[in-house]
Amino acid sequence: MSASDSRRWTDVPLIGRVGEFWRSLPPPVAEESVTLRVLVQLLVIVGIVATDVAAGTLISLWAVPLSIIGASWSWLRRRDRNMVLKFVLAIALIVTLVVFLNNLVTTLNDTRVILAELLIQVQVLHTFDLPRRKDLGYSMVIALILIGVAGTISQTMAFAPFLVLFLLLAIPTLIYDYRSRLGLGDRASGQPQTSVIRSLRQSFPWKASLTLSLLVLSLGLVLFAAIPRVPGYQLRSFPVSSTIDFRGDFDGRNIVSPNAQGDGSDLDGDGSGEAADGPGEVDETFYSGFAESMNQNLRGSMTPQVVMRVRSQAPGFWRVIAFDEYTGQGWRVSRNDDVREVRRSSWSFRFDLPFMGPRSYTQEVIQTYSIVADFPGLIPVLDQPRYLYFPTEDVAIGPEGSLRSPVPLSDGLTYSVVSHVSLRDRTRLGEAATTYRDAISEVYLQVPEEINERLRDYSESVLANAVNPLDNPYEISLYLAQHLKQTYDIPQDPFGLAFLDEGEDLALNFLFRCEESPNPAACTPGGYPDHFSTVLTLLLRSLGIPARLATGFGPGDFNPFTGLYEVKNTHAFALTEVYFPSHGWFAFDPIPGHEVIPPSVSEYEPFGVLRQFWDWIAGWLPSPVTGFINGLFVMLGRGIDWFLARFAQGWLGVLSGLLTLVLFSFAGWLSWQGWREWKRRRWLSKLAAMERLYQQMLQQLAADGCPKHPAQTPLEFARQVGDRYPPEVHSIVSQICQAYVGWRYGKESVPVEELRQQWQTVQRRDWRRKLATLRGR
Repeated sequence: MSASDSRRWTDVPLIGRVGEFWRSLPPPVAEESVTLRVLVQLLVIVGIVATDVAAGTLISLWAVPLSIIGASWSWLRRRDRNMVLKFVLAIALIVTLVVFLNNLVTTLNDTRVILAELLIQVQVLHTFDLPRRKDLGYSMVIALILIGVAGTISQTMAFAPFLVLFLLLAIPTLIYDYRSRLGLGDRASGQPQTSVIRSLRQSFPWKASLTLSLLVLSLGLVLFAAIPRVPGYQLRSFPVSSTIDFRGDFDGRNIVSPNAQGDGSDLDGDGSGEAADGPGEVDETFYSGFAESMNQNLRGSMTPQVVMRVRSQAPGFWRVIAFDEYTGQGWRVSRNDDVREVRRSSWSFRFDLPFMGPRSYTQEVIQTYSIVADFPGLIPVLDQPRYLYFPTEDVAIGPEGSLRSPVPLSDGLTYSVVSHVSLRDRTRLGEAATTYRDAISEVYLQVPEEINERLRDYSESVLANAVNPLDNPYEISLYLAQHLKQTYDIPQDPFGLAFLDEGEDLALNFLFRCEESPNPAACTPGGYPDHFSTVLTLLLRSLGIPARLATGFGPGDFNPFTGLYEVKNTHAFALTEVYFPSHGWFAFDPIPGHEVIPPSVSEYEPFGVLRQFWDWIAGWLPSPVTGFINGLFVMLGRGIDWFLARFAQGWLGVLSGLLTLVLFSFAGWLSWQGWREWKRRRWLSKLAAMERLYQQMLQQLAADGCPKHPAQTPLEFARQVGDRYPPEVHSIVSQICQAYVGWRYGKESVPVEELRQQWQTVQRRDWRRKLATLRGR
């Protein structure tokens, strides 16, 4: 374009005024602190990598290099207007927004990762134009948001090192940001330009940064343990994996094995999920009870392996499947053709599950499951699932209430469940009816004829030893479960028991093996964990109480830092479910070392994490120390109980309680004031002379009604004092603030004693003026 063409464009009034206005704007004030820029860039990198690790993505592979290139570019071009670059960045931001909206529309599940990706993309573009300190402030905030997002989506402790590293970088970053606000650069005052690196090495706040980091980390752990927890899932947006493209016929009759292909076919079998009969060894990875049949004539042990992580409002038994027919050496699902298929809508991941039995007194519990190891096509859930958020278009419900998937559950799959868990009330269940529908009695009272009478005689002989007569199925179930738990043992050796011979019954072998042994003294009565539940189920059936065997996982190991239950394959076991008319099925656990009543919905415990921390700490402390601390808590609890009891003894008790409260409050207030004054004096005595004078001045002015706001710099505070005090007060306050800034951040030498004398002189004059004013009144 020629010069004449350029002049013609500028002759247009609007364009000319815009151009003139743009040229009149002052150039941006560049941030000259290299250290601050490097620290902010490190914060951003830590936030990006932490989000990448927590979400299991690969964003950092391109985001970190581009962010470093952008930070270097912005440093080299910090004094230029960079108009072409700003235009390109604007176009890139529009493209980024379009991509984000497209991902948002096509994704129906949790959008936190998508939002984090958008934030990382915006930060990378923003990194290319950071001339000012406040631009670096935006990057600091983005880094903080990213580390927060990583903390919310992380399911392991891999997030913890990034959090500590972020803290170690954030404190010196804030220190250098404050230095920049004061107008101090990397170079200490009075140092020649050639010694910038040496002065940085000398002035970098290593000691202060480490001290503050340890203090913040310790305080954070204390608050983390002590802060009350509210029930989770306040927002009704549940995490679910992306839709799984399933191709093939699915009727729910066959349980897909972990070795099945994506279309549900089995690579090494018929995919029926049936367990082989006869003697065998336990699979090192998979629990044998997650199939259409369960062989209990197996010996061996599993290698511990995390199977899934669960976020739940309450711990519980993550139920997988139940069995109704006893085979003599195991169990099977006899009505496997009685399966109901459920299909969800195409615009939502939610399955509305039909009611699976009678319900009374239930509580809603929400769970999210993250699978981390291959698992059969069975969906673990808490009791009574009502809504299922699952990434397939179809699921099925088995005859015993188990949820079945058309594909195996593979590593990385996430789904959520809303369960209406039945509340256990011993009184109500003890009063439940004992007449059962034909659909219940025809299925759940099955016991082989050849062992039924012998089991019934054994059950009646055990119940006859009860102190009080047991007249209802609930008390009978509790008593028999306790009896098995206390009478029989689990062998230490996984191969310690001989295999059952063909035709030999597991229950009879469990109960009478030692009685029939040639050497009863050398025989250990009992069996392996699942054998206890099998025997309890059969004993109840022999007495006419409907029962079935259910398999699943215990709650697992709760990680207070992630808020997740880490469930391993070794947490799988079987328990007994007993039917109570009008109330439904309730579980009993006869396995030694387990609670008879499995974990279920309990009262809300806001300080549950603090209790877990104390239990962990108490395990490391000596018994006398633990007893002493527990004694203090007991004394405190008794004192609170005594105080509350005063209010139940009439007006005299109320007055005595209030008087006691006032006396203790007054004594506590006096002790607190004395302790604060002692701490203040002790703290001042340890400060440097200039720091002590500055702090004493702040305390005096705060007591006089002019406090310093934490966000104010010393120089900003000095200007505030000038608006409220006479010139002589403002003058000495300004001198002290300037001297403090030069000493604290510039390493300058200051006349502390001269300033102290001037401040004391001003204080005396001020008191004389106030005294004269009072006398005049």
